[in-house]
Amino acid sequence: MKPVRSLARALLSGIFLASGVQQLRNPAQFTAQAKPVTDRITPLLEQAGGALPSDAETLVRANGAAQVAGGLMLATGHFTRPAALLLAGSLVPTTLAGHPFWTDEDPATRKNHQVHFLKNLGLLGGLLLAAADTQGRPSLRWRAGHRIGHSRRSVQRAVRTARRETRLAVRTAAAARRLPG
Repeated sequence: MKPVRSLARALLSGIFLASGVQQLRNPAQFTAQAKPVTDRITPLLEQAGGALPSDAETLVRANGAAQVAGGLMLATGHFTRPAALLLAGSLVPTTLAGHPFWTDEDPATRKNHQVHFLKNLGLLGGLLLAAADTQGRPSLRWRAGHRIGHSRRSVQRAVRTARRETRLAVRTAAAARRLPG
């Protein structure tokens, strides 16, 4: 299944690479659309403190950088699960800002944004699958549970062996006491 996974990851990452590069090259093109979402996020960023950017253009650039970085990691197969989560996190504000079909009065524009909104939901589903994919290996939870079960059985064997050896030592000592001399 490795070739299928590799191809799927490369295909899934393509849209994020293209979109991220566009956002990095020309953030002003996306700033007006992003403004309603960034205005809601700005108070949260200010509460978080630190030197986090709060202007729309910088946030668009940061989103573009996250999409390029996540897309490259996903396409190359490096850190695929964190990359998929990063891309999923960047897709939510992008979708809300870019395709607010509920605000459009024109039916054609509304339908176009609705189609793109649903497309992005499909991409989000694919990213969540990629984030959950263990590439055929058992999950961390299963491995931990298996290791605990193995350790428990090892301890139980050691206890049985110790009891058996103790009974043998007691019988040997009793037999030694019965010997003359």
